[in-house]
Amino acid sequence: MSDTLALTPGPVALRDLVDRLDDRWRSRLAGSGITLLVSYDGPPEGAAMIDADRTLQVFDGFLAHALSGVQRGAVEAMLRVRESGEDVILEGRVRSASGGPRADFEVDVREIEAMFGLEAAMGFMLGRHILRRLGGRARTLHNPGQGETLSFAFRAEKPPERPAEVAGTDRAAHILVVDDNATNRMVAETLCSMFGCTTEPAEDGEEAVTAAASGRFDLILMDIRMPRMDGVAATRRIRAMPEPVGRTPIIALTANADSEETAAYLGAGMNGVVEKPMKPDQLLQVVRDTLALGADGAVAAA
Repeated sequence: MSDTLALTPGPVALRDLVDRLDDRWRSRLAGSGITLLVSYDGPPEGAAMIDADRTLQVFDGFLAHALSGVQRGAVEAMLRVRESGEDVILEGRVRSASGGPRADFEVDVREIEAMFGLEAAMGFMLGRHILRRLGGRARTLHNPGQGETLSFAFRAEKPPERPAEVAGTDRAAHILVVDDNATNRMVAETLCSMFGCTTEPAEDGEEAVTAAASGRFDLILMDIRMPRMDGVAATRRIRAMPEPVGRTPIIALTANADSEETAAYLGAGMNGVVEKPMKPDQLLQVVRDTLALGADGAVAAA
């Protein structure tokens, strides 16, 4: 299981993550007689490079564990965020004031599924495993009197700092993000936003060609393998357009970035290559270099 559990980190606003946790559990607890108190303790603009869905699954596991021993009353969930050098330390805590002490994570998964559904039960099963993949640790503390506090903590990288002027002008660069995978588009668009750029999406090469013809983009991030029209064919179509559209810088986004493939992409008219999964600092560097060079220069694969 550890070999197949994928983690896809990206820049995440941590206060928004807590809001998502609150929303998903309030609906599950409606009419249960249990009150959930969710809080965030950290910088107002705190962010980290994490897999948001997997982190929520860790929280799901701890909440499911705590709630399975509660009949009524309140359960508190908190995310505490602290910066440590180039990293961010995320600490989650779940505190229940009722229910007797139990061995760490000793709970019947069927009980959780009966109370909150299959998704919550799966979250419980995955939570501890995901935490290990994140290099984190977990603890169980027995509260004075009744109940327990479950906590977990792990380190994550800070998102890259937003540069003052990516486009090299007094306005933000406007970037076309082309990818048939919605998650990949979201990651690329989020990273570009954190770089100070604005974006528009396209789902395949045909949409990219149509959008590029408008001439409103400073740069195009182009996936290679897509239905209807792939990235190489779309690049050739754009390069055949009259200037200045035909000179719009294009960066390939691909999992295949060996020297032979890279040469083929550059030969098709692309200006740079960024290997998937995208790393924020590498994407930022290639974007900066490509915008500085324009369509006449080529940037090596990241």
